Amino acid sequence: MPIDPQAKLEITAFSWVPPFAHGLVRDLRVRWACEELGLPYRERLVSAMDRPEWYYAEQPWGQVPYLRDGEVTLFESGAILLHIAESTGRLLAPSGQERACALSWLFAAFNSVEPGLFELSNINTFSKNEEWAKLRKPSLLAAVGQRLDRMQAQLGDFEWLAGAFSIADIAMVTVLRNLALADMLVDRPALAAYVERGTARPAFQTALADQLAAFARNAPEPART
Repeated sequence: MPIDPQAKLEITAFSWVPPFAHGLVRDLRVRWACEELGLPYRERLVSAMDRPEWYYAEQPWGQVPYLRDGEVTLFESGAILLHIAESTGRLLAPSGQERACALSWLFAAFNSVEPGLFELSNINTFSKNEEWAKLRKPSLLAAVGQRLDRMQAQLGDFEWLAGAFSIADIAMVTVLRNLALADMLVDRPALAAYVERGTARPAFQTALADQLAAFARNAPEPART
């Protein structure tokens, strides 16, 4: 189990989030990478509901994850994944086309796929009764669907995005898991199978369990009636 209070690596994560966000908070990506590598880390948990003011000096928007690796600190999950891969020499090919593909897909997950899914999640969850959301949803579904179709064509019969399993797959699988809310993988079996392969990995399952365990430990007391 990589969680170790004495570990050099420290991952800042939220102590608790509402149930709709369980398993979706982005520190899961970093936990997963550490589990794949057997890399010990310690947790530092901050409140998502009442974020401490001092934390904004470390992470400008008060988001997670935030990583401390000795004297080095990083925010943004993509930067952290890249740091971990480069510092360990694993989960990213050292050179050549395989590395180039992995880096391309890593950035694609966050820049080309996630923004549309984030907007769709907002429409489906928080703004579904707003008139603007009803007007925006059809064109957004079409745009997201087209990107997913192109991605499925690129993936084809390959197991992972860039040869061996890499940080690109950690990024993309965690992004695509949000699609369960929109049922957009039903007609895209190659992408559905890809997400299944990723989430079936023991390292993912352990990382998810550890994130959920933190939420369970810090869940607020039910309101008394």
